[in-house]
Amino acid sequence: MSEDFHIKNILKRLEEKELDAMLVANFNNIYYLSNYISTSFAYLIIKENPIIFVSGMDLEHAKNDSTIDFVKFESFDNIIKCLKDEGISKLAIEADLTANVYEKFKDFDLKISDAIDVERMIKSDDEISKMKKAADIAHKSLIELDVRDKQEKGFQEWDCAYRLGYIMRENGANTESFDTIFASGATSRLPHSVPRHHVLETPVLVDYGCKFEGYCSDTTRTFLYSERQEEISNIVLEAHDKAIKAVKEGIKACEVDKVARDIISEYGYGDNFIHTTGHSLGLDIHERPTVALRDKTVLENNMVVTVEPGIYLEGEFGVRIEDMVLLDKKGKVIGNLPPVL
Repeated sequence: MSEDFHIKNILKRLEEKELDAMLVANFNNIYYLSNYISTSFAYLIIKENPIIFVSGMDLEHAKNDSTIDFVKFESFDNIIKCLKDEGISKLAIEADLTANVYEKFKDFDLKISDAIDVERMIKSDDEISKMKKAADIAHKSLIELDVRDKQEKGFQEWDCAYRLGYIMRENGANTESFDTIFASGATSRLPHSVPRHHVLETPVLVDYGCKFEGYCSDTTRTFLYSERQEEISNIVLEAHDKAIKAVKEGIKACEVDKVARDIISEYGYGDNFIHTTGHSLGLDIHERPTVALRDKTVLENNMVVTVEPGIYLEGEFGVRIEDMVLLDKKGKVIGNLPPVL
């Protein structure tokens, strides 16, 4: 699936909304549409003949990689003149466009558009291959780290998080998908805990991932050390497994969330499941759709979502189990890392 194919689809969506063109500044969106990775700044204009205005520092990168015509960025006035010369007045923008850039284009009729976000929901075979490779690297690396050995030897949370990042890079990753969560003891009840200069307690919750050629993986495993922890983990695992079985072409994202949430609620822990069941991912760690009660997006083939139910007990601990799931008529877990290690 080529960048040109994506641009044609986006142009159709813009035309349906009576928009003449789109201004794109988000690095990952520009990469998605042109194969060019900016290291400083760039502005892509999606129109019949798309063009990228590239920083002078990146001209060689653009020459080597970009599938879209590009010119050196001179000033915003040049971009504005380019648009006005082509009679463009209704301009789509990204939701995360910075205020200072927005101000530069306020003479246009500006409308926030989700055309690129929608296009990115369906992954190409190449994107899926890269995400599978990222997951394979991450899973192999967690096993090599040997969390139980590190816990027995008194390693600290920050040290384990750092070592895991290093091992993933050794195994071929470009970088982490996000800051690794390595939480132990009572801090495992905090879904977004930050690794501490603190000796590993029990249980140990690891939420982590890596990027391969720009594409993310995302996995969570909780290492258990007591019957109470196993009891809670069994409930989370049941919600995890049944939610994955519910993932199929044509089901709404909110319906998958409900499956996981209902199971946890039946065991009396509904108030302890304090986040959504999952999210899509790709070039970014959080993309559309979200596997949440209010997201009515209908799941389609070649979407990739996470399923990550959890139970968090105040003053005790937390358990979360997360896997990436590819829609191929039904949900298929990416990778073969056992849910309980």
